[in-house]
Amino acid sequence: MPAILGSVLDAVGNTPLIRLDRIAQHEGLKCNLLGKLEFVSPGGSVKDRIAKRMVEIAEQEGKLIPGQSVVIEPTSGNTGIGLAMACAIKGYSVIITMPKKMSLEKEAALRALGAEVIRTPNEVASDSPESHIGVALRLQEEIPGGIILDQYGNMNNPLAHELTTAPEIIEAVTSTPPSQVHPSSGKVDAFVAGAGTGGTVSGVARGIKKAHNPDCVVVGVDPVGSVLALPASLNEVGKGSPSVVEGIGYDFTPDVLTREPHMIDTWVKTNDTDAFAAVQLLMRHEAMLVGGSSGSALAGALAWLRSDNGREISQTPGKNVVIMLPDGLRNYIGKDWFLDIAFRQEPSPLAKRIAEVLDLSAGENEGKDTGN
Repeated sequence: MPAILGSVLDAVGNTPLIRLDRIAQHEGLKCNLLGKLEFVSPGGSVKDRIAKRMVEIAEQEGKLIPGQSVVIEPTSGNTGIGLAMACAIKGYSVIITMPKKMSLEKEAALRALGAEVIRTPNEVASDSPESHIGVALRLQEEIPGGIILDQYGNMNNPLAHELTTAPEIIEAVTSTPPSQVHPSSGKVDAFVAGAGTGGTVSGVARGIKKAHNPDCVVVGVDPVGSVLALPASLNEVGKGSPSVVEGIGYDFTPDVLTREPHMIDTWVKTNDTDAFAAVQLLMRHEAMLVGGSSGSALAGALAWLRSDNGREISQTPGKNVVIMLPDGLRNYIGKDWFLDIAFRQEPSPLAKRIAEVLDLSAGENEGKDTGN
């Protein structure tokens, strides 16, 4: 890589794979627990990868025309930020449609990058004309030059991960020599990721299984209320209930989510409570300031590693388990779930001792004769 990059788009990808040793020890795991840290990407999430590829391929195919095209995208926010970043570099106008439940921080970032943002109702079905998808389709019909790159159906979404994310993970694992402290199988033995569009888990699964280890266990994580998990019976509990965690789970199955046999081996359902508890684990034990979907991925991974099917890997030294950590805290800093973690926890013993010291000091100062 050159020392000076041509633009911020050249910095997309090549994110670190980091040991989660403190969480592994906390959970009694003997495997190597590894996190793919995507919030260090310029736009702040794993979605930078697909945004860059979708824009560049659309340009190559003549679908995006400089000075004419207007990029329109329905999104939960991160894909929109990636697209707004790419289009700011390349000079395209951008319209993002996004449900109201998505954070104000995402809207602020989008507007800062020059995008127009339209909020849509949370409660409507994805096939409703009032949904973020329905509104985007209507805008595409009415705005000259409007084009939806369509992360839900554009195969450059999973391809971005097959061609970049998966090889990065493979290279990191295979190029790191084993040690007495960290024995290694030399392979990616399991990969865990949450599913929104499904592009990440599908693309990485293909990249690992086809080019590296066909026996790698791929675990998809799906929030309660969503319909993406298989078998479909997993989705019956809480079906249709809203999830606070943003960016994962849908009421329809996107075309980019693979249903190819033996590609995604198993699914785990997660809830908001477990997701945010896992976020706190990542923050307090690994100093990783991540978003809620990273918590969902870790919660799903831990649930699977504790299960009968996952225990063989979790209790085998040298097995490598990679968890996708899709985005960071920036987009959620004002959300109630984070403020609960930051400000509404029980005081620690140290905090109680600080309060005692300051109360005592205040009492002593009040009792002193000032001499006036």
